[in-house]
Amino acid sequence: MSASRPLFVALAAILAAGCNFAPKYTRPSTPSPTPAAWKELTPADYASTDGWKQAQPRDGVIRGSWWEMFDDPLLNELERQVDAANQTLAQAFASHRAAEAVVAQYRSQLFPTLAASASATRSGPSGSSQTAATGGAGGIGGSQYQALLNASWELDLWGSVRNSVAAYGDEAQATAADLENTRLLLHAQLGVDYFQLRGQDAQRQLLDATVVAYRKTLELTQVKHEYGTASDYDVVQAQTQLEQTIAQDIDLGISRAQYEHAIAVLVGRAASGFSIRLAPLQANPPAVPLGVPSQLLERRPDIAAGERRVAEFNAQIGVAKAAYFPTLTLSGDVGFSSNALSTLFSLPSRIWAFGASLAGTLFDGGKRQAQVEQALANYEYDVAGYRQTVLTAFQQVEDYLASVRILSQERRQQDAAVASAQKALALEMDRYRLGVDPYLNVITAQTILLSNQRTALTLRMEQMTATVQLIEALGGGWDASRLAVKVRASSQR
Repeated sequence: MSASRPLFVALAAILAAGCNFAPKYTRPSTPSPTPAAWKELTPADYASTDGWKQAQPRDGVIRGSWWEMFDDPLLNELERQVDAANQTLAQAFASHRAAEAVVAQYRSQLFPTLAASASATRSGPSGSSQTAATGGAGGIGGSQYQALLNASWELDLWGSVRNSVAAYGDEAQATAADLENTRLLLHAQLGVDYFQLRGQDAQRQLLDATVVAYRKTLELTQVKHEYGTASDYDVVQAQTQLEQTIAQDIDLGISRAQYEHAIAVLVGRAASGFSIRLAPLQANPPAVPLGVPSQLLERRPDIAAGERRVAEFNAQIGVAKAAYFPTLTLSGDVGFSSNALSTLFSLPSRIWAFGASLAGTLFDGGKRQAQVEQALANYEYDVAGYRQTVLTAFQQVEDYLASVRILSQERRQQDAAVASAQKALALEMDRYRLGVDPYLNVITAQTILLSNQRTALTLRMEQMTATVQLIEALGGGWDASRLAVKVRASSQR
């Protein structure tokens, strides 16, 4: 018996190692060669792009707290509150924890199960049973006591459990990437909402100043009317223009309130008890460290999540194929059994049993083949999804690079238009005061100036939001090395 024990242990180890029917995993190729450089913003464009004149990054990496690049203390404080109180982020974190628990659940199947049981029974004779020889009662009663340990182990001969552990380990890593992607989206959305709110503040500041200017123009027109050099119509026109501008100023309150409420939700606060003080937009878009396009595959958490799910379904192919083969289960009992409680744990009362069972399906009407086909199709589906995510990522980066570059050029052109409109209004006001031109010319010049000023402010706001969206498209301050270490079973492929 002692000589056979090492042989049994070695045999068990070999059986446990078993086979693995999952295909050898390699990361899917991208749908097209990764470009060597970005197309929409090259070093040659830096001189004509706001903030990019100094765009020679010291380390070429966006830091984790990327919003600090905008040098806005209030924005920094709000972004910190997202991590602490956002409920969507809390949900994503809970999903990741649940996925990690599933890995532990499947890993437990690699080990034997040990159970303990104790029982006590007492039985009596049957009063209706009579023996022919004695005429007495038959069926002698008595007591029975048992204390048992039971062990069972389904050997993972074909890698079904190991591939399940690997698959759900990959899913846990995918949910970790999903968590980071959710975090990135929320931080970016807060940045966009914040700069849009500040854009409304800048518009409000402009319209407040314009209302003051129009009141002065109305007062001038009323004075000219008293002296007979302006008509009733001129006064009515000046009054109409003033009231219309006040209405536009009031209307800004709707969108500003909505952005403020949206920010409240992002930082985990009730909109009713949250407010942000009025302050103008500080339009100072920073230069964003770009890196090279090939780094995008490691910088985007959604790409990492897609790749991990491809690995997951690759392992599920092995699980489906393992179902073709029988399962081997080892079981054993050891313990004590006695008719008297006082002798239960004595040496003569010990009992043991050991056994093995082999079970397999002989016919299932094609069920297992269909499951393998489903696993293969799921794998191909996720490969296509991964490649589509990569293509979309490159599109988004190039979109926002183009926006950053073109908005910078457009802003300069628009600033020139504002300066020209201001000069035209100044000249027209002088001609109106001297009685050379009618008041209609003043209204036209004022309208043109206000329209150009509002457009200039909108472009500044769009520059800031496009910069935030570019950082989001580049993956923020995240990289794939931050994923949790692969589960041990994953390394056994």
